[in-house]
Amino acid sequence: MKSLRTSMFGLACVAAAMLSLHGFAQERIVLRVADSFPATGHYFSDPAAKYFMDAVTRATNGQVSFEHYPAEQLGKAKDLLSLTASGVVDIGSVMPSYVSEKMPLSGVAELPGGFATSCEGTLAYWKLARDGMLAQKEFAPNGVRALFVLVSVPYQVLMKQKFESIKQLEGRKLRSTGAASDAAIRKLNAVPIRMAAPEIYESLSRGTLDGVVVSYAAAVSYNLHTLTKAVTAGENFSSAVLTYSIGEARWKSLPPRVQQAMLEAGDAATRRACSMMDQATATDLDKMRAAGADVVRLPLAEHGELQTRFSSVGGDWAKDLDGRGKPGSKVLKAFNDALRSARPAR
Repeated sequence: MKSLRTSMFGLACVAAAMLSLHGFAQERIVLRVADSFPATGHYFSDPAAKYFMDAVTRATNGQVSFEHYPAEQLGKAKDLLSLTASGVVDIGSVMPSYVSEKMPLSGVAELPGGFATSCEGTLAYWKLARDGMLAQKEFAPNGVRALFVLVSVPYQVLMKQKFESIKQLEGRKLRSTGAASDAAIRKLNAVPIRMAAPEIYESLSRGTLDGVVVSYAAAVSYNLHTLTKAVTAGENFSSAVLTYSIGEARWKSLPPRVQQAMLEAGDAATRRACSMMDQATATDLDKMRAAGADVVRLPLAEHGELQTRFSSVGGDWAKDLDGRGKPGSKVLKAFNDALRSARPAR
């Protein structure tokens, strides 16, 4: 009888443990997502963030859900790295150029003249940020992990005044995103002014800025096209890196099954976002034309002059980082190698 009672007690303990494990595995997880983008219509948030959240919820059969706080509701764009790393938010839109003192190496994808499409830049950057050199040297030391990313289509120059030549940009105040963008603008003999995207419209309308170095998609998302009189086409004046990243501590707290769902959804979101951005380029330019902007295509001689001016920017950028104890040259080489792999075969 004693043996029977012992066996029954043991079975009860095993059953209780199984129920406990089952309950833990199915524990509901709610993640707070914060970004600085408009609530609707943004070229990264709409095709990537919302897609990612839906995909993860489906893949986990509803175990994971999200609370989305757009438009800087939980913090300014420049603060979202620290808010994400500290766990105030679980997933944040971390823009490396807004925290360039903490994430300078990500500027490699913002150098002028490097690629022709968003997907070329995005897939090269993603290779380094997902599990390569940038993951180890940039994201991990800052306590975050990239979930999905986007590198913008090449930036163009948008001006409040009409212009036909790069000579007419000299001395103008142009919005910049970071060190790489600063260098490109200085090569135009213009004045770079760093500014987060949500602040541009007011600065442009008040005359604090004469123009903006930005993508067509961002111009449309933030209504900058309504203030634009002329915009370049076919150049690469720099770009921007956008990420949604999760705090490393929060990541480690998630069950492996949830982590795997996020990895798969993040890769799909990254590829989807850059593809949609590339496809929308012509449409976004048409919207700028419709709002009254002249499209400026620089003469071949000026295009060549720009390439000559920009040719030293990457090396100077890398050398500066090397001098500060950062692996700038190694990252530049790794990114250029990844770019060659990302370019479609011709």
